[in-house]
Amino acid sequence: MTKDTTKNVEEMDVTQLAEERPPAGEDEQLKAILEAVVYITDEPLTAQQMAAALQQPIDKIKRLMDQIVAEFAKTEHGLTVREVAGGYKMATKAEHHEAVRAFVKKLTPPLKLSLAALETLAVIAYKQPVTTPEIMEIRGVQGVGVLKTLLDRKLIAEAGRKNVVGKPILYKTTKEFLVQFGLKDVTELPTLKEFEELGRLEIVEDIVDPVAEAAAPGLEEPASETVEPETR
Repeated sequence: MTKDTTKNVEEMDVTQLAEERPPAGEDEQLKAILEAVVYITDEPLTAQQMAAALQQPIDKIKRLMDQIVAEFAKTEHGLTVREVAGGYKMATKAEHHEAVRAFVKKLTPPLKLSLAALETLAVIAYKQPVTTPEIMEIRGVQGVGVLKTLLDRKLIAEAGRKNVVGKPILYKTTKEFLVQFGLKDVTELPTLKEFEELGRLEIVEDIVDPVAEAAAPGLEEPASETVEPETR
């Protein structure tokens, strides 16, 4: 092979290699996309799912995901990308959980409810499970809008239907109710006497009084009606 022929072959090899090699920055752009899709998904995302959606070879996806995992493993990152249940998931690092939890707790705005909502919530808490007509009878006013507010705030939930004519929906308090009011369970609800003592504190006067009124002695006994589970 002559010198000129060798030179031509080398030039061809370089040209072919340049054509086969991905454009500069293509891998970085794809890594950024992979990072974004892992971030927005709640469930672990598999390499197969990403490869199919992005129309990329699965080997390439796995190679780039390995790089992303390694990058987020560095101490300067507060997030981590790791394999969970066969897929990739982004989350905060375990060593930062306490700090993040404390921050979120301070950031969350306090629960604010109208007096009507507090009255209705007290009725449900002490009488549960209870129907809308029973709530209105105790409060003496209409309260459908208030119920929707409490449902939207996830403080109450449907608890089947009462086994009477019309089968009205029953309502009960939720886990979120316990969390918001710092209760282990409903047995820790304040008694009427405790409400009266709290009522002496000026700072909670405007909130405690309607709740205490709704928590009348007749409400402290649990409901005894037969409850038929709701079917959908």
